Amino acid sequence: MRYGIIGTGWIAEAFIEGARLACGADIAAVYSRTAERGEDFARRNGIAKVYTNINELAAADVDGVYIASPNALHYEQSKLMLSAGKHVICEKPITVEPEEFIELQALAAEKGLVYIEAIMYMHNPVRELLRETVGRLGKVTSAHFDFSQLSSKYPAYKRGELPNIFNPALATGGLMDLGIYCVYPAVDLFGIPDDIAAKATFLSSGADGAGSVIFDYADKVVTFTYSKLAQDRAGSQIFGDEGTLKIGSISKLTDMELIAENGEKHSICGDTPKAELMGNEAKAFERFIAGNDADKYALSSNIALQVSRLMKRIRETAGIYFG
Repeated sequence: MRYGIIGTGWIAEAFIEGARLACGADIAAVYSRTAERGEDFARRNGIAKVYTNINELAAADVDGVYIASPNALHYEQSKLMLSAGKHVICEKPITVEPEEFIELQALAAEKGLVYIEAIMYMHNPVRELLRETVGRLGKVTSAHFDFSQLSSKYPAYKRGELPNIFNPALATGGLMDLGIYCVYPAVDLFGIPDDIAAKATFLSSGADGAGSVIFDYADKVVTFTYSKLAQDRAGSQIFGDEGTLKIGSISKLTDMELIAENGEKHSICGDTPKAELMGNEAKAFERFIAGNDADKYALSSNIALQVSRLMKRIRETAGIYFG
């Protein structure tokens, strides 16, 4: 399969490595707003063609496009590529607004194309192991998920610069970048909450640097925290009356350990290389394009929409605004 790439950041490089490893992907072209950056990226990643006009990529001989641009551009770029007959795998969040996602889902279906969110959680084989293990915890009454990762861009922000990740005009910030990884397992494991509460810590730029969220269910409470201003050292936990599940990384689903009520410890899984995690996204994308795993495609699309709607509710509750 021939891919076009939109974006020249580290996540695009990670996807390329994973797609080549998992699927032998042919990365045929990259789009960048500047020729210098595009050519440098192409040299490092063995890509033959560089476009600085996005319409030329839309017209190029590629089967699918991976989009890793700033969040505010996801909708327009995805729409352009789908309209041009390209399958699209777009980095999370797939769109800023759920209404945009619904529109593009309909466009993709009309054209017989695949349109999915690049999110490690949904395409990770360990997800099924997680679901199975949660079933061994007895009655789950609470859970806490955390994704706090000190941003490599934070020192620049403190020097007075404005990196993209802290620029609300690009629909970025902590919730969109990290918090979404906590929303996914909450929805997948426990469904849509009856009520939510949310608070955010804002930077002077207007971006949310950190936040806390409560999902209230009839029989349980799920809390989660996220931050780009500090580093998590404790991980995540799911609590049941027959055991507790510890999760080292909620985004990668690594280092999971079940601690039974009697104190016995059972290792569920260890670490997974980042390239393998990204490769899982590419494998799912190509399976869906081939017409295989239609049920999983429908499930992924449905959960992605539920997450998008909840992300909007969280933003409204916490007062997170873009523009």
